[in-house]
Amino acid sequence: MNFDGFTSKDFETFTIDGLEDRMDAIRERIQPKFQIIGQTLTDDLSSVLQNEMFLHIAKHARRTINPPKDTWLAIAANKRGYKQHPHFQVGLFDDHLFIWLAFIYELPNKENIALNFLNNMDIIKNSVPDDFCVSLDHTKKDSIPFYVIDLKSSLERFRDVKKAEFLIGRHINVENPILNDGDKLLKVILETFQTLIPLYKLSLELKNVQSL
Repeated sequence: MNFDGFTSKDFETFTIDGLEDRMDAIRERIQPKFQIIGQTLTDDLSSVLQNEMFLHIAKHARRTINPPKDTWLAIAANKRGYKQHPHFQVGLFDDHLFIWLAFIYELPNKENIALNFLNNMDIIKNSVPDDFCVSLDHTKKDSIPFYVIDLKSSLERFRDVKKAEFLIGRHINVENPILNDGDKLLKVILETFQTLIPLYKLSLELKNVQSL
C-alpha cells in the first residue's frame, strides 16, 4: 500500500457518532496509513539518533463510551510505551493534522526536563522556526504560534503544574492541499522532526540540572 496522504474522509472520521462506529473508521481509514508512514518515520529517527526507536499507534483501549476526538501515532525510544517518555507524534483532529515533539504529563521527570529547557532557552529559540506552534494540553485542539508564545512562563508552568504539558511542532489545516500529497507531506513531517531533534536530545540530558 502506498501512502497517498490524508483525505477529507479521514478527517470526517471524527464526525461519526458512537464509539464503536468511529473506532471502526479509525482502524479502517487511518491506522493503515499510520502503519506505513510510521515505519518510515521510525526508521529515519532511529538512523538520525543512532538509537532504536519504536512505533506506537493509539488504540484508545480505555474508552468505553465517548469516541476519540483525535488519533495519532507516536515514536519513542521505549518498546513498551511512549507516554512516560519524550516522543514524536503525528495525528489528526477533525480540522488539522498535528506534528509534535511531545512532553506530556505522564513523564516522571518532567520537572527536570522543564528546568533543562529553561536553562537552555537559547537553544530552543535558535532551533525552532517562527511558523511552528506550541500546545500546552494534548487533549485540546488549540495551539499557540511559537513567535508569540511566552516561552519562559510556559516552561515554568510545565515544570510546576502536575498536569501541564509541552508539545512543539506544526499544525497543518485540513484544507491545505499538501495533505493529499503523500510524498510532500511525509517530507514535511520528516523535516519537522529533524528540526526538533536538538530539543529531543536536550530533554535527555538531565545530569547536573540546576534549579533556577
